[in-house]
Amino acid sequence: MEGLFTLENLFTLGMLIMLQAVLGFDNLLYIALESQRVETSKQAKLRRWGIGLAVILRLVLLFALMKIISLFQDVLFSLNFNGVIEGHFTLHSLIVLIGGIFIIYTALKEINHMLMIEENENESRKPRSFMVSLIWIVIMNAVFSFDSILSAMALSENFVVMATAIVIGGILMIWLSDHVTEFLKKNRMYEVVGLFILLLVGVMLLSEGGHLSHLSLFDTEITPMSKGTFYLVIFVMVIVELVQSRYQKRLIAMKLKNDKTHID
Repeated sequence: MEGLFTLENLFTLGMLIMLQAVLGFDNLLYIALESQRVETSKQAKLRRWGIGLAVILRLVLLFALMKIISLFQDVLFSLNFNGVIEGHFTLHSLIVLIGGIFIIYTALKEINHMLMIEENENESRKPRSFMVSLIWIVIMNAVFSFDSILSAMALSENFVVMATAIVIGGILMIWLSDHVTEFLKKNRMYEVVGLFILLLVGVMLLSEGGHLSHLSLFDTEITPMSKGTFYLVIFVMVIVELVQSRYQKRLIAMKLKNDKTHID
């Protein structure tokens, strides 16, 4: 503990907290969308339990990575079909790839559900069980954890500083999850944007997993999507949705005004 509260460690702690917040955005969105699949009375409890258990899992994962990081980086198996597919897969890359596939599947399934909803307002699907959603939140948090933990390890070697940042980040996520969920409930149109962002997250994870595996398809190397590109695309999607929704409201208002004029 000697020298823990130095200016350097406090600065690093601040950087790590910001890092947790930025890299935790996609995870937060997944939690908000997943929590809406259980009974309304259990949604807030699910988010708190899910994030709480996820924080514990992150601390365990942080400790494990600091001790046995080589096990996550060692090649488990390779594929070598010249001109078709080549790659060297580690435990880390497999976790990221599987997580990306699952995220894409979840987003596409939810988008399909939105398109198939009947006009009858009473139509709704059967809520998912609390325990199943809790397990999925914890599992997906483990997938999202790798980037933030490995980035944290690049900034600091102090376990206490990194663990403190993870705990503070978890507390912020619990607070923000309620606000994000309420916003999506009150503004259902943005739920569609959220699902497409989640789909983009899955694509980003696939590209990252492919890069970690040194994967090549038809002699074309898979390169990771940069975080800058990811956030730029999200920004553009949100702006387009805002402009479109405002334009749609103006069209509806003009139509109502014209209909009223014709009636008069």
